[in-house]
Amino acid sequence: MRALIFVVALSCVAFAGAPAVAQEGHPLKGSWIGTWANNKLHGNDVLVIMNWDGKAITGMINPGTDDIPFKSATLDPEKWTIRIEADAKGKAPVTYVIEGKLENLAMHNRSIVGTWKSQQGSGAFTIQRQ
Repeated sequence: MRALIFVVALSCVAFAGAPAVAQEGHPLKGSWIGTWANNKLHGNDVLVIMNWDGKAITGMINPGTDDIPFKSATLDPEKWTIRIEADAKGKAPVTYVIEGKLENLAMHNRSIVGTWKSQQGSGAFTIQRQ
C-alpha cells in the first residue's frame, strides 16, 4: 500500500512541475462566426468551418442546407493573409472570393478581417474564431 501511495504522490509531483502546453493546431482550424456585409443572397451573418489536414486548408461556409464548400484556400504565413474561393450552388451559381488578414494571432479567439466579392456584389468580411 505504501508503494502505491508513493507512486501516486510521485506522479502528482511530476505533473505539477511540468509546464502546461496548449495545442490549438493550425491557426485557421475551427469554427468562425461573423458577418459579410451587404450579402443580399446569403444574408449578413456567416459561419465558417475550417480544417487543416497537414497539407491543405478545407472547409465550408454556412454548413447546413445551403452550405458553400471551399474550392480552394491559401494562407500566406509571412503576411498572415488568407484567400478563400467557394462556389455556392443554386439557381444562379455564385463564386465567392474572400481575402483577409488574421488579427490577434496569439489569441484563441483570433479574427480574420477583409473583404468578400462575387458576381452578386461585395462588402466587408469579419469573422472570429470560437
